[in-house]
Amino acid sequence: MAQLCENCVKLLQDFVSLVKRMSSSLIQNIKEYLILISECSCLKRKSSEARQLYKPVLQPHEKEMVREFLQHIETGFEMSPFGRDSLEALRTLAFSENPDLQQSAALYYLHMSQHLNTQLPAEHLEPYYALLQSSDMEVQQMSSLSLVNFLLEGNINKELVVQMGLLEPILELLESGDSAVQCNSCACIMTLAASESNREAIGSAGVIPLLALANSYDPRVQQNAVGAILNLTRSERIQQVLCREGALPVLILMLESPDSEVQYYSCAALSNVAANSQHHEAMLRVGDRFLLRTLISLLSSSVDKVSRQACVCLRNLATSVNIQADIVMDILPKLLSLLASSNSDVQQASIALLWILSQHPANQDALMHEEVLQNLGMLLLTHQTVPGIVGHTACIIKNLSFCKNIQRIIESPCVEGLLQAILSTEIQEESLNYVTCSLAELAKHEGATLHLLEWMNGPLIKRLVRLAGQREHTEPSFQAASVVRHMIRHDKVRSLLKCHMEEVQRYLMNFLNHQEIRFQQLGISTLGKLLEDPEFSSAFSQSQLIEHLEQIRQQTEETQELLKMVISRKGS
Repeated sequence: MAQLCENCVKLLQDFVSLVKRMSSSLIQNIKEYLILISECSCLKRKSSEARQLYKPVLQPHEKEMVREFLQHIETGFEMSPFGRDSLEALRTLAFSENPDLQQSAALYYLHMSQHLNTQLPAEHLEPYYALLQSSDMEVQQMSSLSLVNFLLEGNINKELVVQMGLLEPILELLESGDSAVQCNSCACIMTLAASESNREAIGSAGVIPLLALANSYDPRVQQNAVGAILNLTRSERIQQVLCREGALPVLILMLESPDSEVQYYSCAALSNVAANSQHHEAMLRVGDRFLLRTLISLLSSSVDKVSRQACVCLRNLATSVNIQADIVMDILPKLLSLLASSNSDVQQASIALLWILSQHPANQDALMHEEVLQNLGMLLLTHQTVPGIVGHTACIIKNLSFCKNIQRIIESPCVEGLLQAILSTEIQEESLNYVTCSLAELAKHEGATLHLLEWMNGPLIKRLVRLAGQREHTEPSFQAASVVRHMIRHDKVRSLLKCHMEEVQRYLMNFLNHQEIRFQQLGISTLGKLLEDPEFSSAFSQSQLIEHLEQIRQQTEETQELLKMVISRKGS
């Protein structure tokens, strides 16, 4: 390799010296400019990094307030933790530019949020405005956490938090770079959104940050973000906003989360949205009906509340007939498993979904499965005090009561279950309405009537007559009387009814005087059948029934004459 001559070596040495002098001068100039920039007041509260270059001086009034605050904590904490003195001190500390003082205020609130068992005075929310907007991360963490604690424990009125202007700084914290702050701020929004008026305010302020955090890698942040979205979906207007901002794909993907809480929250949110049929098309458009496939798979979840919520969401979607056709065969085996669950809530959700499916005639054949009918009958026999189960089960049996299905129904425990339910003294009024409707529908079919005859006895006839005679609840009264009407052609039933002759006369008189034509017609029809029996005919001939029946006949004839006259005039 060639060597440099002495002249070139000298030139290189001079060049190196020049570079060193220039570098030293450049570095010094950079340091001086950075110091000047860091000392400018515009950077005092911009970021936590700036505080490393700027040390705020503790003002005299702040020193005095800190001294008084410490003295208050030592002497008066137990007596008045939120007195006037402490409020002034907290205001001074919270609005200070010194992060250490802000930390003291935030720590005080955090401590109180873990021990307070009364309401936090409204004026003590004011310091939060400064604390939540602090540039110090620890202050943000502590103040947001204490606010969550106060909200969860009911120490703060939810609407008051929004009214005092704290919603804006809470929403700003959603975009923090710290996961703890994100978690706390999402929890705040989730709790605040439990209030209807707050939901509207949150929706108007914007939901995009929440949707972004729903995809967070931190499971705590994700849980609270999806939980907040769930509470927001309780408002139909906010549903529109969420759908417009792209919430549906986010929530649907969250159904596959490994976290069961996230699955539950997202499924519940989608259930709320699905309750409004106008969103169905958009929900199914995501991933070519990916939602339906995922919900069906969640029916097999080992977490009860997840499988229950999947039932609820499918039930809301299944109000659309075309959706039923896509899911009925796939979900039936899973529903049979859920019907046998030991969890009553799961059973109620699954039976409600089955009820929706039973309303569509095209699903009849699929639902007339022996195992389905067995489960329905056993639910009636074992859950007579659970309205959600009794009512929906009775409605399903009524929906399936077509001629071609009667034999299968009477071979199952369904009829026994209905009869045991109607005899129960603990059955609720709404459930009783559905049970009597189901029995009345079955009684229209000869095969079912003969089967009911086998179960007919004194207590059952007494119950039917008592129900027919009560006036407070008209529908069970009508349906019970309808069952009696279909059964009285059998000697066994007429014989049992003779033990309740006076009660039968009373309810028939009520029906004849009823304003609804269907009651009058049922009363006349029943009376006509009973008069074929000599004992009933003899007893009724001495009562006001026959006299009233004659009055109805005369009124009817007069009405017919008037109708003929009007119709003839119209024709001419």
